[in-house]
Amino acid sequence: MSRRVVRQSKFRHVFGQAAKADQAYEDIRVSKVTWDSSFCAVNPKFLAIIVEAGGGGAFIVLPLAKTGRVDKNFPLVTGHTAPVLDIDWCPHNDNVIASASDDTTVMVWQIPDYTPMRNITEPIITLEGHSKRVGILSWHPTARNVLLSAGGDNVIIIWNVGTGEVLLSLDDMHPDVIHSVCWNSNGSLLATTCKDKTLRIIDPRKGQVVAERARPHEGARPLRAVFTADGKLLSTGFSRMSERQLALWDPNNFEEPVALQEMDTSNGVLLPFYDPDSSIVYLCGKGDSSIRYFEITDEPPFVHYLNTFSSKEPQRGMGFMPKRGLDVSKCEIARFYKLHERKCEPIVMTVPRKSDLFQDDLYPDTPGPEPALEADEWLAGQDAEPVLISLRDGYVPPKHRDLRVTKRNILDVRPPSGPRRSQSASDAPLSQHTLETLLEEIKALRERVQAQEQRITALENMLCELVDGTD
Repeated sequence: MSRRVVRQSKFRHVFGQAAKADQAYEDIRVSKVTWDSSFCAVNPKFLAIIVEAGGGGAFIVLPLAKTGRVDKNFPLVTGHTAPVLDIDWCPHNDNVIASASDDTTVMVWQIPDYTPMRNITEPIITLEGHSKRVGILSWHPTARNVLLSAGGDNVIIIWNVGTGEVLLSLDDMHPDVIHSVCWNSNGSLLATTCKDKTLRIIDPRKGQVVAERARPHEGARPLRAVFTADGKLLSTGFSRMSERQLALWDPNNFEEPVALQEMDTSNGVLLPFYDPDSSIVYLCGKGDSSIRYFEITDEPPFVHYLNTFSSKEPQRGMGFMPKRGLDVSKCEIARFYKLHERKCEPIVMTVPRKSDLFQDDLYPDTPGPEPALEADEWLAGQDAEPVLISLRDGYVPPKHRDLRVTKRNILDVRPPSGPRRSQSASDAPLSQHTLETLLEEIKALRERVQAQEQRITALENMLCELVDGTD
């Protein structure tokens, strides 16, 4: 009786390759903060890296094409008063990035397409609601301007960045520090891991834990979890003997894992990067010098080891390019940005193909930059799958788009006790102004400035007279 020995898969021969030296980003002082985030975020336009900064927290944003040695005076994004712990690009606007910090705030920044002359110090909006450090950020996959933050106060806050308001606050679900948070594909559920060694699935709009699994991995080190495309969960953790593990779970039956892979013995927390288009999960350990990757299928044993990309230098962090930022002409299926101590090195994962034609089987339609829902629609209970685009003709990032913020009571996250204040003219969208109103406002402001200048001059004269009198 014949049996097939080799499993059929188009991803069996995926191989990783580090970019040439001139394609790396050199002389970057990568942050030394002890925090288990990836320290790097990338999109089809920009590469952002958390860096060392005196007197506060900062990160650098480089255009993807700006490879080579980075000038030591290259402008940074500075505004936090303590180290930056996490950064995340908005999936619906390639010029908008959020940063979370030890200073308890979240800031959202607009990055211009041109290189600024000096540091960017003014965020579009500062989100204040956590009482301790904020270490995790994650944008909603399908709703516009919806951002999740998780802090050392064991609270998850979901914000509407377009207004600065708290949409939801999940403050009684985690008894200890939250280690990871992940949205499912349409943003209806969250998967969280916590220091209490419990994996939870949460419906944020109902404020309910839908399912949970205590000790999915027996070890004491932190867990991580991500949703797969079909709603299963992948978790990384440690066995009792400190062996690193990858487990696949069915949330409808949390008793036993669908599959469990044991790897090596190491202290580094495994950061899982999951690609729903190919159903491959890449595991990058902080302090490791390798990337392991596995294919997830519906056939036993469900989790199939593919290969390991190894290098000499350990990784301080890792960025993962969205699918729309890959080079389809070279059959790239993933691209990582590996952080060293003083540089960032791209690593490309490729499926070897002889043909130069577009490979339909490698590139199904993938989430594009358009949101499927508005924030209010999602909050009201609507769900929508991501708006997909084809990569057949490559992807061209859209031109710079401003994030419009209409602030509503952003400093006090509690609902106001009295009637909601009416919007001032400066809060309202620009389209509501007439030209005459704008000119009148400018004239009034100029008159106030002129009066202030006259007052300053008068005070300076009085000061001079006093000094002359004492002489």
